[in-house]
Amino acid sequence: MRKPDWLKISMQGNEHAGAIRRQMRAKGLHTVCEQARCPNLHECWAKHKTATFLVLGDVCSRNCRFCSVQSGRGQAPDENEPWEVAAAVGELGLSHVVITMVTRDDLHDGGASHLVKIAQVIRQQAAEDGREVSIELLVSDMQGKDSALETLMNAPVEVMSHNLETVSRLSFEIRPQADYERSLKVLRSMANAAEKKPDESKMYIKSSIMIGLGETRDEIEQSMDDLLEHGVQLLNIGQYLQPTSNQLPVKKFYHPDEFASLRETAMAKGFLLVHSGPLVRSSYHAGDDYSTIITSTRRFKARP
Repeated sequence: MRKPDWLKISMQGNEHAGAIRRQMRAKGLHTVCEQARCPNLHECWAKHKTATFLVLGDVCSRNCRFCSVQSGRGQAPDENEPWEVAAAVGELGLSHVVITMVTRDDLHDGGASHLVKIAQVIRQQAAEDGREVSIELLVSDMQGKDSALETLMNAPVEVMSHNLETVSRLSFEIRPQADYERSLKVLRSMANAAEKKPDESKMYIKSSIMIGLGETRDEIEQSMDDLLEHGVQLLNIGQYLQPTSNQLPVKKFYHPDEFASLRETAMAKGFLLVHSGPLVRSSYHAGDDYSTIITSTRRFKARP
């Protein structure tokens, strides 16, 4: 299926994009921007000066049928990674940091303690340097383990994110080692923890879904309702794009007007902030989003 014109993007970067790439290589770090072949890589790196760090290696325990990240057994977590990431954040002058991970089912806590350490070191280094930085964690489902989720909630972050990815009917086909209901449980655990935090430690809950894999409009709206009912405040909706011939083919390219309609519906349902567009991805304009949230007077009201 040929890509429509609205999915044609500029691949032109600038010196800052090159600086991010060189910094990552020098420190042995990875970005999900490159690993997942994100179509927004050059826009984010060149224009918004943001990057999403991929931690706990670049080999995933799972083999989801939409994802091009290498699958297999990962190496032991790098004990120096928290300090390497924090140093890169400082040297690149980032004010909002997104940390994501490969799924690590081989680790007893799914990598939760490592993620918490990374967030703590970033926060500590920023304070020592006199910089303000907001942090977003995009995490796996931790196999639904309560102990791992409890550990994760100790991370000093402003945004905690876990992706639902798709509608209920397609979940097993698209990510056979995950589970739709488990993901909702994870998001509810995050939301419950967020509700207990004081205002000065406010934490927002975020999720993303991709469309174009055969879902219906009613199914998309049902997933919106499911996310709201489990405490999600921030939602991203994007077009699925087949990374390589090894992944699932695209069933439908949604028109930008359809994405606009989905955003309108999601906002009317009660989400605090919604990005919906052909090129929207999990970390799309994440720094701008957080700035918008903290300057907004609107407060999210959870459903009873």
